[in-house]
Amino acid sequence: MEQLIRNAVIVTVDPQRRILWDGAILVRDDRIADLGPSAELNAKYPAPDRVVDAGGKVIFPGFIDNHTHLFQTLLKGIGDDMELSDWLSHMMFPAAVYLEAEDTYHAAMLGLSEALHSGVTTTVDYMHCHSKGGLTDGICRAVKDLGVRGIVGRGTMDTGVEYGTCPDLCEKVADVEADLHRLFRTYHNTENGRLKIWAAPSSMWSNSDEMLKMQWRVVNEYGAGFTVHVSETEYARMATEWVHGCNDVDLLKKLNILGPNVLMVHCCWVNEQDMELMKQYDMKVSHDVCSNMYLADGVAPVPEMLRKGLTVGLGLDGAASNNSQDMIELMKCTALQHKVKTLDPMAVTAEKVLEMATIDGARSIGMEEEIGSIEVGKKADLVFFDPAASQKSTPMHNPVSTLVYSSGMQNITDVMVDGRMVLESGHLTTASDESIIANGQRAAEGLCRRGKITNRGEGHKWESFKTRAQENGSF
Repeated sequence: MEQLIRNAVIVTVDPQRRILWDGAILVRDDRIADLGPSAELNAKYPAPDRVVDAGGKVIFPGFIDNHTHLFQTLLKGIGDDMELSDWLSHMMFPAAVYLEAEDTYHAAMLGLSEALHSGVTTTVDYMHCHSKGGLTDGICRAVKDLGVRGIVGRGTMDTGVEYGTCPDLCEKVADVEADLHRLFRTYHNTENGRLKIWAAPSSMWSNSDEMLKMQWRVVNEYGAGFTVHVSETEYARMATEWVHGCNDVDLLKKLNILGPNVLMVHCCWVNEQDMELMKQYDMKVSHDVCSNMYLADGVAPVPEMLRKGLTVGLGLDGAASNNSQDMIELMKCTALQHKVKTLDPMAVTAEKVLEMATIDGARSIGMEEEIGSIEVGKKADLVFFDPAASQKSTPMHNPVSTLVYSSGMQNITDVMVDGRMVLESGHLTTASDESIIANGQRAAEGLCRRGKITNRGEGHKWESFKTRAQENGSF
């Protein structure tokens, strides 16, 4: 099938960073077959199977979310105003123990569709809590049903109970290995390559050497990736030292878990030596600014990482530590945080943020030859952006600036994945928005009842102001 998309402003994010101000794209099946001025492609392809008149909309490459926890979509708003250790023990782990495969499916449908409405075409999910079998399968089903591109990481925990790991979520190495092989055989590189499996140990301190080494061996057997939370907080870094005798970056080196297929998440507390090692082995970084701010984790040294030439992509993180799956919101927060932290308005620019959400995000998952920019031969993953959809985005002088600083989800009108429109005129084409929302609400309420989570409805306390000193009784 040939589709000619014309009369668009095309932000290619190609090596020359070209913007075509009246451009057209020929999509043949699932790939970009041609690209150029509208007049030129109209003449070359007078009778395509379908013509899409973009009417002056901006077309960006599909956005890439390189870290989230889709099951947490059911937990929005009940982990507010807590630091990570309390957030885990008081909300996350109690809920995770009661998860069912149907919960993960409805959570993933809700989270993926929300992300899709903000232009996300590729999501790296991180199903880090397993109290029973089949939970990862629910995420895979949602990726297939919505027609998006997904990397689904099978998470694990098996140690660190004395430092906060939930014993009900700990698994045996042999059981995890068997399930990993099953997931790879069942799902990896299926759906025309849209669905892939990775390993995703929850954190360095909650996994034993044996568990970490096993997962690294298995992913390399399948040519896949390995993603893990690294130095998210000062406590997490210390906990790894308590469990393993060294910090998490040194532990990766000790276990020889090194290379371009390692995606390190958060990295708020990495130091100069860590970053040198990360650069030496071309290890990638997921920067999750909304979650880092929400949990008061700290500020990742992203400008320093970029100066060293590290690849840094953007992660929405789970909706229990972000409260949305909105990539446009994330892009603005990313630029603003580093400007104020460094007192440098050029620390992270709008153009750099877009690169992080597209081509750098593709590099972070080893897919830069397939996605991340609008170039002939690449997959047709495209985002249609209408600047006239709201007062906020009007007037548009610079499409990248408007996207990052002056827009919202309402500006995303259409999204194409693998050459197929999965969002059209603001509505999903592969599922019902209304059903997804209703099922998500119902699943969330059931999970909270089973997990006895009371920080909701009438059980939520009004918190205007509190300090650690007040909590400790020394205020």
